[in-house]
Amino acid sequence: MEANDITDHISKRYNKDLEDLRSSVLTMGGMVEQQLSKAIAAIVSGDSALGLKVANDDYKVNKLEVTIDEECSRILATRAPAAGDLRLIVAIIKTITDLERIGDEAEKIGFLASKLAVMDRPSDSYRELKNLGNHVLQMVRDAMNAFARLDVEASYAVVREDEEVDREYEAITRQGITFMMEDPHNIKRVMNVTWVARALERIGDHAKNICEYVIYMVEGRDVRHTDIVESGDVSNNR
Repeated sequence: MEANDITDHISKRYNKDLEDLRSSVLTMGGMVEQQLSKAIAAIVSGDSALGLKVANDDYKVNKLEVTIDEECSRILATRAPAAGDLRLIVAIIKTITDLERIGDEAEKIGFLASKLAVMDRPSDSYRELKNLGNHVLQMVRDAMNAFARLDVEASYAVVREDEEVDREYEAITRQGITFMMEDPHNIKRVMNVTWVARALERIGDHAKNICEYVIYMVEGRDVRHTDIVESGDVSNNR
């Protein structure tokens, strides 16, 4: 076998390693999407068993994070990636950390769903949490689609979407304070609702982070802690 053939063979194996890595991240993203979807369903339907199942299944996400992280370490040690490949590895390491944290928040929502299921339920079946939850779930889906396609335009859209999620969270918090002031008997239930909303808001932050890593992968620039007005227009947040 000639030297050129050896180089080509190694390159193909390296490319496969990187593609397998990206595929594993997408698999992990799919897992956390399912967990979040089930957690939201448990809240809305008052399904305590489903909420506990979501919480107990979090170990699967954690296990996959460890596997991907170990593979990233192996590639860094054996391939010494540079330029775009190095950005990809760094972005993947950061992305799986955010995905794992989304899984943690879904676990928390699952536990809270099991608590809310045994309390008096409002007539709207927690409509505000359902709306916020579906909004955040779509952000996670859009973030993973942007990662899969390395889509910068879609990434900027998700980053901007996080502002609306913050507004929805603040509205739920204000409403909760009003309910607790009107009737102290609501305090325990409203506090649980507020914690669910807080967990959802954090998931939105993690989806935003993932899209910032996509922008870093593609454009090679760090847009964290900046004000993103529109695609390609980034200014420092002062």
